[in-house]
Amino acid sequence: MTIQELSLRLPNRPGQLAGVLRRLAEQRINIAAVSVDSTRAQGHVRLVVSDPVRALEILRDAEFRVETRELITVSLEDRPGSLLQALDILAKGRVNILSITLLVTREHARVLVALSVNDLPKAHRLLMQGGFLSHETHRRLTNADLLGVSPSISSESVGMLL
Repeated sequence: MTIQELSLRLPNRPGQLAGVLRRLAEQRINIAAVSVDSTRAQGHVRLVVSDPVRALEILRDAEFRVETRELITVSLEDRPGSLLQALDILAKGRVNILSITLLVTREHARVLVALSVNDLPKAHRLLMQGGFLSHETHRRLTNADLLGVSPSISSESVGMLL
């Protein structure tokens, strides 16, 4: 299993995002990462949660149109240009970036970044060849793994690791 991202659109009105997060919190689904951008009429929300299968079911039962994407995770040195190097490798291999999510910051001088790409197997191969993935990281992280890095966040609450 890999990290899954949930993506949905909401009306750009007060309380819409809170309503989504409330539904997840009530079901003890924890948030590992969230990204929101909007236009005047609509917001686009991307979530990485502790249990994407249940979250997807909960949100679809509430009649939200939700899409899922598989993400590839890359552990980068916490220094200027390290993300650029990984992106250059993908660009040279003609792999398109669809989204980037910063998952964990400054953990042992490393940054964990999740990339959504148009060709996951090719991206995995290119990043492995470029030294951004190792055989140790071949065991892919899951959504639940992300929430194990911060013991101060109760499993009974919706916590933000960003």
